[in-house]
Amino acid sequence: MIDTLEDFKTKSQHIIVNFKRELSNIRTSRPTSALVEDLKVEYYGKLSPISSVGSIGVEPPRDIIIQVWDKAAIQQVVKAIETSSLGLSVSVQGNVIRVHLPELSEERREEIAKHVKRITENYRIQVRSFRDEANKSVQKSFEEGILDEDRKFKLKKEIQDETDKVNKEIEKLLENKIKEIQQ
Repeated sequence: MIDTLEDFKTKSQHIIVNFKRELSNIRTSRPTSALVEDLKVEYYGKLSPISSVGSIGVEPPRDIIIQVWDKAAIQQVVKAIETSSLGLSVSVQGNVIRVHLPELSEERREEIAKHVKRITENYRIQVRSFRDEANKSVQKSFEEGILDEDRKFKLKKEIQDETDKVNKEIEKLLENKIKEIQQ
């Protein structure tokens, strides 16, 4: 039954990692390489992320710089950025692509904040679902006589403690992202 608890902890950590990754891809007024690094570029007949065709850096206050290694890929990278739903403007200077993030309006900030809250709720639902799975597994083991009642309650409490810990971390990440959006 320790496997059930460890499995739940592993799944919970994957949720946190995925949530952080998804939050990093949400645009704020601050530039971040994560905003464009996973956009797909057609490069020699194969779809590749931008991060595999060049190096990505940030130039404050609102620019992302992409140093493309192969001149042949420049137009594909520009096309991938311009056709994305990010609404970014692009300029090319030799092998360097400069991506400028425009200032966010207050209305757009509120819209992004609502979007982040919806994403957050989906991750909370995943945590609850994994918790319920773990609790069912513990209950089944109890009914099969594998666990005694004390161990069952102890495991359920540990599962709930882990759930609370993950939810607090999700909440903290949400608060930080909302602050970042409002800046």
